[in-house]
Formats: sequence, C-alpha cells, structure tokens
Amino acid sequence: MILLQLLISFFQIGLFSFGGGYASMPLIQEQVVDIHAWLTIKEFTDLVTISQMTPGPIAVNSATFVGIKIAGIPGALVATAGCILPSCILVTLIAKLYLKYKNLSLLQGILNSLRPAVVAMIASAGISILLSALWGEGQILLENTNWIMAALFVLSIVLLQKFKMNPIWVMVLAGAANTILSFL
Repeated sequence: MILLQLLISFFQIGLFSFGGGYASMPLIQEQVVDIHAWLTIKEFTDLVTISQMTPGPIAVNSATFVGIKIAGIPGALVATAGCILPSCILVTLIAKLYLKYKNLSLLQGILNSLRPAVVAMIASAGISILLSALWGEGQILLENTNWIMAALFVLSIVLLQKFKMNPIWVMVLAGAANTILSFL
C-alpha cells in the first residue's frame, strides 16, 4: 500500500511540476509534509538542501530520498519512477505538438501566461524554505530569529548577485561559516 501511495504522490508531483525543480517544491511539500506526514518541515528543509548538493533534478532527488526513508530501496525506485514517468510522457507529447504548432499565436499566448505562475511557485518554495531556516517551526517573531542563518542568507545573496560567485562556492562557504560559528 505504501509503495502505491509513493507512486501516486510522486506521479502527481511529476505531472504538475511545470517550471522545473524549484517550482515543484510546494507540490513536494504538500505531498510529503502536509498530506502524508512522511517528513516534518525541518526534514523537508534538509531534503531541499541535500537535493541541492547532489547531482540531478531536485524533484527526482527528493523522490529518491523520501522513497528510501519510507520504504527502503523499493520505495526509492517506485517514488523515482513515479516522478519521472509523467515527464517522459508529457515531453514526448508536447514536443510533437510544439514542433507541429510552434508558430500558432494561441500556443505562444499559453506559454507566456504560464511564466508568472511558474515564478510564483518558485518564490513560494523559496519563502517556505527561508521561513524554516530563519524561524524553524516556531512563530515568526524577532526574538525567535536565527541571526546566523539570516546573515548567511544575506551574505549568500550578495555573493551570488553582486559578485556573481559560483553557487557551489557559496554553499561551501556558507557551510564552512556555519560550522566555524557553531564552535564559537
């Protein structure tokens, strides 16, 4: 039964993850934290971090991680298959349709109208992760703020935007800084 739940949940995530990995984060959170309670919000935040640090798409890494936590290797295989199967089917169909109708203004209008929704989904995922990093599962109050995480967030934004630093180096520096600060 759990394997079927994993397959259905990650099939839904794969089916509705328009816009890539970041856009799938609210869908993954809804399935694994809110609906099935397979992960806590803290574990979900850790999942996002781990998925960022490992090669491959975030949704697929998440499916593998959740699947192995819930049902071992069979769970990982089923969840991962559920996540990628809709993409394989949809990309094949969409590619055929797009190549046939790419100059149709209606199609271009639909694609243009999806962009703001995709940006909103990415922003929603980012905000959820930021709230969890800065305030954990507690209330959003000034006295509950994790100031080290807030400083690392601001520093990371500056390094990425102003100095165009490689994201891998930003992650390494943030991890090293937090490790050093935890010993102080």
